[in-house]
This record gives sequence, C-alpha cells and structure tokens, in this order.
Amino acid sequence: MPYLLVGVVLVAGCAVAGLLVGVRVGSRAPVLVLARPVSVGQVLTAADVRQVRISADGLDTIPAGSMGSVVGRPVAFSLPAGTVLTRAVVGAAQVPPVGKAIAAVGLKAGQYPTGLSAGSRVLVVVTPTASAVTTSDSSGVAQAWQATVVAVTVSETAQTTVVSLQLDEADARALAAAPVGQVSLVTLSAGAG
Repeated sequence: MPYLLVGVVLVAGCAVAGLLVGVRVGSRAPVLVLARPVSVGQVLTAADVRQVRISADGLDTIPAGSMGSVVGRPVAFSLPAGTVLTRAVVGAAQVPPVGKAIAAVGLKAGQYPTGLSAGSRVLVVVTPTASAVTTSDSSGVAQAWQATVVAVTVSETAQTTVVSLQLDEADARALAAAPVGQVSLVTLSAGAG
C-alpha cells in the first residue's frame, strides 16, 4: 500500500512538472537577434537579423514582426552574432559610453589571434622591455587590461592591423602610452569577467 501511494504521488508530481514546463516553453515569443557580428554605426540589412523564439520576460526586445523597423537603421554598439536586439541597441552610436574610451593599436601578425572581429572580448597585454620606462608600471611586469574590440582594419601596404579597443579611460591612456611593438591581444571567452 505505501508503494502504491508513493507511485501515485510521483505520477501526479511528474504530471504537474510536465504541465509547468509545457506552459513555460509555450510562453516563448519570436524576437529578432543578430545573425552576424555588426560594428557600431553599421546600417542593418535583412541579412544581419534573424528571428528566434525565447522567453524574454522583462527585456525590451524587438518582436520578429517588427523587422521593418530595424532594417535600414544603424546599431549603437559593436555587437557579436546572436545578440538579442533591443530598442537600446538600434539607433545613434553610443560608443564610447561614459567612463570608457577607445584606443587604437597597430599590431603585426602574431600579436593578435586570427578571427578577431568587432565585439570580441580581449585581454590587452603590454610586455615591457628591460629598458621600458614609458609605461605607468616600471617594475618590468607585464600590464594587462580587458577590452572589447570596436573595429579591425587591415592595412595591406604597411602590413599592420589597426585594432580599435574600448576599455576604461585610465587603461586607454596607459595603452596609448605603451611602446610600439610591445602590445599583444588574447581573445577571452564571452563569459570572462
């Protein structure tokens, strides 16, 4: 008898759990996300966006039926593929935000990973030489700051790639003072903080 009672409770519990999961999955709405990475100021085309079904409670998402309201408009930030579009990311450029700055560094092959693109999260590493005294840290220890790539421009004639990086204002000033040829980038995972 006790096993029968436990079995009935388990069946009822599983049925309720299945019902709750079904309701939760059913409340997903079709919204727009980026189909590929975009750079700040880039005008969105139909190929840049796609629709997915997500549970977006509390987010100011753009419904999939409103594609016409985003196509032809610029994006306010450089964003990676898969970013859910909200009204805050479509519009006039918002870069850099308050407290941030953009610094550009010229890099040669081997100083940055392949596949670097706008929206990539990176660690900027400055390795001083024994005689380097121009950085704010003269102890001979490498300096490192987290940054987000804003743009990547390849110069065929100079064999240099210019990477624009958004980082904290103080870090951007220190990076701008770093000696040429002593900066390297390391790609971070999206969840790195």
